[in-house]
Amino acid sequence: MSAGWIVFWIVFGIVAVIALVTSIRTVRPIARGLVERFGKYSRFANPGLILLIPFGIEKLITVNITEMMVDAGGQEIITKDALNANVDAQVYFKVKTDEESVKASEYNVYSYKVQIVALARTTLRNIIGTMNLMEANSERGKINKSLYEQLTKETESWGIEIVRTELKEINPPHSVQEAMNNVVVANNKKIAAIDFATATETEADGVRRAAIKKADGERQSRILVAEGEAQAIKLVNEAADAYFKGNAQLLKQLQVAQEALVNNSKIVIPTGQSLINVIGDLAGITKKGA
Repeated sequence: MSAGWIVFWIVFGIVAVIALVTSIRTVRPIARGLVERFGKYSRFANPGLILLIPFGIEKLITVNITEMMVDAGGQEIITKDALNANVDAQVYFKVKTDEESVKASEYNVYSYKVQIVALARTTLRNIIGTMNLMEANSERGKINKSLYEQLTKETESWGIEIVRTELKEINPPHSVQEAMNNVVVANNKKIAAIDFATATETEADGVRRAAIKKADGERQSRILVAEGEAQAIKLVNEAADAYFKGNAQLLKQLQVAQEALVNNSKIVIPTGQSLINVIGDLAGITKKGA
């Protein structure tokens, strides 16, 4: 074999190795592939080993299908009440895995990440521009929902799924923020004052109720004592009536003896008799011969 043929086969071998190396491609599980031939879409490539026609005849374009995030970037938005609010948001999205969606993300939109940022900024201006600053601060969920719905609608032909949107911040001007903080502090003080007044009123009401119960207890006690005394007097009267019934003369003698004692009448006590026996004789209740 001549030297010329040797050089030819060496060159051919090198070219064959280069062609083999440049024709072998792999697609990772996190991506899907689009194969173009002479600049025209040829076929869809799933994860795995892909063989291409070398020397630039076929080209592999890989598209990431994992969830991605873009920041809309802070921007000043004029609210309905003519205040400037610094607003920022994040958008989470991913390319759908089917062939038509992957093709749409590559061929229907130029740089979908840049387009989503611009679209999110415009949508935020349209949404927040119709709201007061206080309303925008308190309706973050509503803003997120509106942003999500608008982006989903606008990117429908891009082969993209909007996963979620998150409103990062709505910062009012410094003077407005300071005024809002003062309002919050004043409201907190008002709530504390109301709580203290309520607690004081509750304590006073408890003291009043205790005093009422104590007075009621004392009144009930006096009633019971009076009822007991009345009952005792009643029993004594009933006993006296029962004893003196049919003994009117004896009762009269007792009354005479009582009047004599009350009027300080002189009573002569005979020798050998006691005061009790003498009083008994006056009343007529001492047994004869006692």
